[in-house]
Amino acid sequence: MLKRFIIKILARIYSVFKFAYQQQQDKVFNDYMDAVCVKQASTRIEKYANIQNKTGDPSKISIGERSWIEGHLMVFNHAGKIEIGDDSFIGRDSRVWSAAKISIGNRVLIAHNVNIHDNISHPLDSTARHEDFKYILSHQDLRPVNDLREAAIVIKDDAWIGFNAIITKGITIGKGAIVGAGTIITEDVPDYAIVVGNPAKIIKYTT
Repeated sequence: MLKRFIIKILARIYSVFKFAYQQQQDKVFNDYMDAVCVKQASTRIEKYANIQNKTGDPSKISIGERSWIEGHLMVFNHAGKIEIGDDSFIGRDSRVWSAAKISIGNRVLIAHNVNIHDNISHPLDSTARHEDFKYILSHQDLRPVNDLREAAIVIKDDAWIGFNAIITKGITIGKGAIVGAGTIITEDVPDYAIVVGNPAKIIKYTT
């Protein structure tokens, strides 16, 4: 009986300390997120999500009410902005990287492993690209300024982006449009269009 009582007491003490530790970790996580982005009380950001705001300005990443982030949001250190509306979802391992501006509307569903980039990430010139690589290697960070051919991306309300899709710079995805799994988008998608393939083709329209 005494042994069982001691085990219960120890289990209780462990659970109290575990709860206190978890509360502290949650506070650290929330404080960090408050420092890197503007979010609402109802915004859900998973702890395995990755939000990097290299500008140091929290207003460069804003996330609306009830939106749920599982993926990777990144704003480059020389420029960029990410705006996400209300009730939107960014799936696990999806990457939204901005050096210009990426606007994601309300009720947008972005599945896992989607890539959305408003830039080309590295210079086209081979010498400049190698210098870029050397800087990243030595500083463990991106160069402050690059020729990244930036062009803004807009994803309008109610769009659905399927897994493994790629959306390139300068693209507008129309209201209610559907981008099929694995589709590569290099041209604008009209409102309510369903596009699939590489190159993407419109196969039908929804209402």
